[in-house]
Amino acid sequence: KAASAAGVTVPEPLWLCRDRSVLEKEFFLMRRVKGDAAGHRLVKDEHVHRNGEALVERLAQELARIHSITPPSADLDFLAVPHPDPASHWIKEFRGYLDSHPDPHPVLEWGLRWLERTAPSDVNLVLCHHDFRTGNFMVDGARLTGVLDWEFAGWSEFHEDIGWVCAKCWLFGAYDREAGGLGSRKNFCQAYENASGRRVDRDAVFYWEVMAHVRWAVIALQQAQRYLSGSELSLEAALTGHVVPGLELEILQLTGKEK
Repeated sequence: KAASAAGVTVPEPLWLCRDRSVLEKEFFLMRRVKGDAAGHRLVKDEHVHRNGEALVERLAQELARIHSITPPSADLDFLAVPHPDPASHWIKEFRGYLDSHPDPHPVLEWGLRWLERTAPSDVNLVLCHHDFRTGNFMVDGARLTGVLDWEFAGWSEFHEDIGWVCAKCWLFGAYDREAGGLGSRKNFCQAYENASGRRVDRDAVFYWEVMAHVRWAVIALQQAQRYLSGSELSLEAALTGHVVPGLELEILQLTGKEK
């Protein structure tokens, strides 16, 4: 509702049910929107490809609208402010998980130490989607019809969402189109600056790209562990564990580069 009120293109929220006796958990209903969200199809769709730059500019404008929501917000008082800052919060979370994991992952530990040593000092807290990427955009033809999957949303540094959508792990093989595998990073960042009035810091985006690969690797380990423990008999969860080595290689390549 907060995103919709800020002008973000989302499926219209309709009803929230807090009565757990209905489906054993809280749930909400929203209006159906047309389109496709599958990243591996969108980056190969010729119609999307031909209109990719217009689409990434629109996505940048949507992200600027999301980031126009800043704390404190009475409607979002259930969201905790990351302490002492977003980068430190994530590093602590991921390190805690790796410490509890039965297998060692030294490359991820290396990535966390790099993130710890190079954390940006400037923090500009906004509402971050935290999963703003191809795969969570509903596109009909080449027209954006909805930004989906808000369950990770929370307060963070605005560059985090930009680093996530530009991270190589979310380009679905379209590595020449660095903004979500859909268009150019330059156009995305320029459109974001125009819409938000904020300057995009290249080094800060790079930092959050490294964080994105560490975060996705940890999530992949968690999904694989749910499968191995028997708590989630999902083929997708099992296969997700196999992306970790590729993410580890990318982390090493990113942190070994001269920027």
